[in-house]
Amino acid sequence: MEVVSIALFDPPAPARPRPQSARIREFAGVSLASRGVSMSVRRTVRPFIEAWAFAPALPWPATMVERAAFPLAPIPGTRRHHVRLPSCSAEMLHGPGASGPMAILYLHGGAFLCCGLATHRHLVSRISAAAGSPALSVGYRLLPRHPIRRAVEDGISGLHWLLGRGYPIERIVIAGDSAGGFLTFAVAHEALRLGLGRAAGTVALSPLTDLDSTGKLGHRNADRCALFPSRAVPVLAKLVERAERADGDCAPVVSPVNTDLIGMPPALIQTGSEEMTYVDAELMAHRLAAAGVPAELQVWERQVHVFQAAAGIVPEGSRAIAEIGAFVRSLT
Repeated sequence: MEVVSIALFDPPAPARPRPQSARIREFAGVSLASRGVSMSVRRTVRPFIEAWAFAPALPWPATMVERAAFPLAPIPGTRRHHVRLPSCSAEMLHGPGASGPMAILYLHGGAFLCCGLATHRHLVSRISAAAGSPALSVGYRLLPRHPIRRAVEDGISGLHWLLGRGYPIERIVIAGDSAGGFLTFAVAHEALRLGLGRAAGTVALSPLTDLDSTGKLGHRNADRCALFPSRAVPVLAKLVERAERADGDCAPVVSPVNTDLIGMPPALIQTGSEEMTYVDAELMAHRLAAAGVPAELQVWERQVHVFQAAAGIVPEGSRAIAEIGAFVRSLT
């Protein structure tokens, strides 16, 4: 059941004062499949992240995540081809029926540390099919070898590639999940700063938008999130700072919530109600609205971080991707 601006479940308390409200849509109800996925993540992935947070300097095999993703094939009927950008790899995915006039620039999640084209191939192909638009997925440079600024540069390279293939910027939607949500807003902002123009829209799934951990650790979701232990949040912030110091040739990237958001593209933001990054999603939506940017925040009851990746198993994930497809199609 979908409810617009009416809470049918106990919503998280607002993280910070908000001068102006974005449009909020709350999706109540938790399927058995969703409960099973959340429990599995809490018992398997979360302990691994907690162990990493205790000893982040150890040589954790982050690249193995990408290598182990071979079962995550794109949905049947998807066409894809390799793309070489100046500093990284990418791939163009055409989900079934993806022949519309729009294109999607997709930036994967993974805390800026792991994941890539293979881990997100299934998710991106589903989004491409739902939107009826091809998607360029960018395998940007990662921490700790490269600061976030390099990932933003790779996103801009992907944008240039699409522009060079005949997609004007007003027909390009920038999308991403988790850390890729951070990059979604950072790349859209950088495109404006560089004079490339305003993208058609932005889509952020469970986005990280604030590198300051204070709001997240002070929110009650810090103890509720099925994926992220609270200890991991400041550890990631320190890794980001260390990578920036190691590369003195580029300026640090400002958290999207702290940038000048006037003139940014319309935004669709999706988050689970008990995620660690709920506070980031909420704050970003309201700061966009305060800047005069059309922004919709969709809050999905008790869904795990980036639950859309489980579409096909979790019905809420399929519904959320349908919402993304409708948003992209509306921008035409």
